[in-house]
Amino acid sequence: MTRRLEGKIALVTGAGRGIGRAIAARLAADGAEVIINYSRSAAQAEALAADIAAAGGKASTVAADVSDLAQIGALFETLKARHPRLDIVVNNAGRGSDGMPTLETTTPEAFEKMFALNTRGLFFVTQGAARMMPDGGRIISLSSTVTLARMGGLSVYAGSKAAVEAFTRIWAAELAPRRITVNAVSPGIVDTDLIRDNMPPGTIERYGPTIPLGRVGQPGDIADVVAFLAGDDARWITGQNLVAAGGSA
Repeated sequence: MTRRLEGKIALVTGAGRGIGRAIAARLAADGAEVIINYSRSAAQAEALAADIAAAGGKASTVAADVSDLAQIGALFETLKARHPRLDIVVNNAGRGSDGMPTLETTTPEAFEKMFALNTRGLFFVTQGAARMMPDGGRIISLSSTVTLARMGGLSVYAGSKAAVEAFTRIWAAELAPRRITVNAVSPGIVDTDLIRDNMPPGTIERYGPTIPLGRVGQPGDIADVVAFLAGDDARWITGQNLVAAGGSA
């Protein structure tokens, strides 16, 4: 694998586990110095940083709950003290749909928790990153194919991710004069603990054969798409939402 991101500094939020972990590992393998953000997965984040270092890469960890504006502010104070800039930001941290609440059963507290992380937090992390980013940077946010869904119990989650896709289009226009590209990636169902914890047992196994490519996604499938968008090969792509779902959306 070529080290096409050599010299780049990348922040990946929610990178202690799942898709975020795979993204951080892939960017590091491509040569980027990776900042692994985590909220509760301290042991996993430190283990990932150690694995990257053992493979000859560069990685550090930083704790921050990016649903909390005060912690976002502290995060960027830490980053400014440690790093001269950010070349790449990957907005991966997110909350899944817990219990599939409907319009009638969703509580204000559940609504606030979802939008605080998936939407508000993502917005202000990107704002902070853009202020540290030189011309030619890369902003990549994780959305979801759930924004296309027509089934009950997903309105709050889907709404929080639909906002991310709207942000992507507008930010791409705003940051184009600085040659900063802004894109989203929408995974289909991916085999992670987040998905398994929020779906009935056996869902992934039943769903796999229904996907045109014959299986559910793996974190590495999404990491590879993010790595493409982070590199120079994607320099002419901005304001887009790349769907990585094995043909199911």
